[in-house]
Amino acid sequence: MKVSILGAGGVAFGTAAFLARAGHDPMLWSPSGKGTEPFEAGAPLVAQGAIELEFLPRVAKDCAQAVHGAEVLLVCLPGFCHKTTMDAVAPHIRDGQTVIISSHISLGALYLSQLLAARGIRATIIAWGTTLITGTRNATCANVVTVRGKMDVATVPERDADRAVELCTRLFGDRFVQRDGLLAIALSNLNPQNHLAIALMNLTRMERGETWGQAENVTPAVGRLIEALDLERLAIAAALGVKVKTVREHFSLSFHVPAAGVSEMNQQMHRNGKGGFGPKTALSRYVLEDVPFGLVATARLGRLVDAPALLHEAGIALFCAAYGRDFSRENDLLPALGMHSLSLEQLKTLAREGAAVH
Repeated sequence: MKVSILGAGGVAFGTAAFLARAGHDPMLWSPSGKGTEPFEAGAPLVAQGAIELEFLPRVAKDCAQAVHGAEVLLVCLPGFCHKTTMDAVAPHIRDGQTVIISSHISLGALYLSQLLAARGIRATIIAWGTTLITGTRNATCANVVTVRGKMDVATVPERDADRAVELCTRLFGDRFVQRDGLLAIALSNLNPQNHLAIALMNLTRMERGETWGQAENVTPAVGRLIEALDLERLAIAAALGVKVKTVREHFSLSFHVPAAGVSEMNQQMHRNGKGGFGPKTALSRYVLEDVPFGLVATARLGRLVDAPALLHEAGIALFCAAYGRDFSRENDLLPALGMHSLSLEQLKTLAREGAAVH
């Protein structure tokens, strides 16, 4: 299948390699154009680690070409790029096309649904709870740390869920678990709460640009904080009437380690050589993406269902103080969606049915 990957970071490169290895035809589109310049000049994309492959990907010269030349679009960008990317692609999406949001965040699928409905377009929007792979990139190289064994998935509208799982399985293999709709997926991305604990407890390492192992530094104290944050997320899910994996299930299924405490599983990942490295800069997605687009969204859902996530809110306040900026105002998806004016029932209906096509 022809799949256009919107993005040019480590996850985008690694996912392109996965698709190419599986016999599909990936195309990369970089919003700035810089990330794909080497491929236009003829340099191959080299994947190493959990995926070993060298190939020359197709490159889209602009957003219109990326959309028009694909059966499936895959958004593979940080949360702070989602709104501008959705604004760019929405005018080109056609009836029946499928959009996958890798690592769905801040109810972005509902915002895209509104954009398409305003044009009278009916498309399936697939939301993943996290990314297919973890890894980094360096110039033309994708360093793939792991390929997740299980992936949570939901669709807008919900009635397209069975077909969406079939499509994802055709592209990426039998690893997809259908969840209780988009609100379950909104609470299935565990990066924000995990990164809150990891970044907060290792912030000086990040500021100093140190090289440090991430999993090995999920010490018992960090593990306990992650599990306490998880209890808040699970309480919000229960209030919404949806089921989500626990953080222990997440680490076990995603990183192929026996179920245990969060710290114990991370130590095992480190021993397995799969622990990865923590950020070497304070200007990391762990904070700049996960605080405004992850923690803020979860905290607002908590207030909406009368299950306040006090640790999440405290984490937001601590990072705002440490960085000297108001992260709660940096989320551009929730205001564009009109989140503050939606009642709980309106939000549930929108998540279940998508925006009404005009």
